[in-house]
Amino acid sequence: MERVAMKQILRPISYLLAAIYLCVDLIFAGIARPISNWIARYFEMRRLRGWIRSLPPYPSLALFSVPVILLEPIKFVAAYIAATGNLIVAAITFAFGELLKLVLIERLFDLTREKLMKISAFAWTYGHYVQAREWIMQSEAWRAVRSLSQSAPERIKSWRTLGGHADNSSRPTLHSR
Repeated sequence: MERVAMKQILRPISYLLAAIYLCVDLIFAGIARPISNWIARYFEMRRLRGWIRSLPPYPSLALFSVPVILLEPIKFVAAYIAATGNLIVAAITFAFGELLKLVLIERLFDLTREKLMKISAFAWTYGHYVQAREWIMQSEAWRAVRSLSQSAPERIKSWRTLGGHADNSSRPTLHSR
């Protein structure tokens, strides 16, 4: 009995968490990946890439952590800006900082992945991260939220159509039963 009640309580929470994760993932990763690919195409920086690829595993790990160390405090700056009442500037600051961090991390990970995987603790952590991501993506909540997000454009389009642009003769009115 308690287990059923707990499932009923946790199910909406898991849907909410999956929705939040999906939104954040879609927004930032969806933007970061094309930017990262664009940077890779148009700013080859062969010497810098060659230097990064030549690093041994532990210096690669140190370099991989630099964007996190430098850009993580931007969240606190954004929080301070929000506390002063500048919500739009705070949101822009947060989004720019997260996006820049993700772009840099993605580029560095692409360049150093093989070296980083030679560090057993990193490989173990990354393996668990991948497993957790797969578990989330296979959850009922994730599938439901993903389905809703993929059908959202069609739903919005149909709502606009029902909002006055469609033939209203087939829609029920207050006077008809």
